Amino acid sequence: METEVGCVVLAAGSSKRLGQPKALVDLGGYNLVGWVVSRLRKHGLNPVVVTNESLFEDVLESVDCDVVCNPDPDLGRTGTVQMGIKRIGLDPEKRFLIVPVDRPGFSDSTLSSLLSSKITACPSMDGRGGHPLLLSGEDAVRVLESVPSEPLKGLIEPSRLEVSDPFLHLNVDLPSDLEALDEAFSELR
Repeated sequence: METEVGCVVLAAGSSKRLGQPKALVDLGGYNLVGWVVSRLRKHGLNPVVVTNESLFEDVLESVDCDVVCNPDPDLGRTGTVQMGIKRIGLDPEKRFLIVPVDRPGFSDSTLSSLLSSKITACPSMDGRGGHPLLLSGEDAVRVLESVPSEPLKGLIEPSRLEVSDPFLHLNVDLPSDLEALDEAFSELR
């Protein structure tokens, strides 16, 4: 049975500040993209990973799902989201879960809450929105019709679901973030 939620994992960023590809950060037998995909699959999702050309082969070997290469990720995150939605196929009834690989701190309960939402939504804690983002079919159309460089925050207004995930705001961006990632990995697997 096909799920009514398409899932796009964003792994096309350049990782300049981290100094290594975020998607391939080692987590003791896993890499970040493989761990994120395995967590999503436990919820019945069949993710499509969108990555860049330099990581394509490594990501393909790390996951058991469809991988798409974004030839121009510098255009912005919206363009990467568009590639994933196009690969899955747009259906007005289908919702899309957008999961940035560098924002893996959501809990299973948060993911379940998002997946039960019928509207565009994101988790929130301490007054700040987090990830993943669930797009309604209507908002997915809006994203697809936009220019790739348009920031998502200018296109949609997600409803915020209040959660209490200790790692919700984890952003794997700098070498100093890797310690928090290791802690999240230990607690969220």
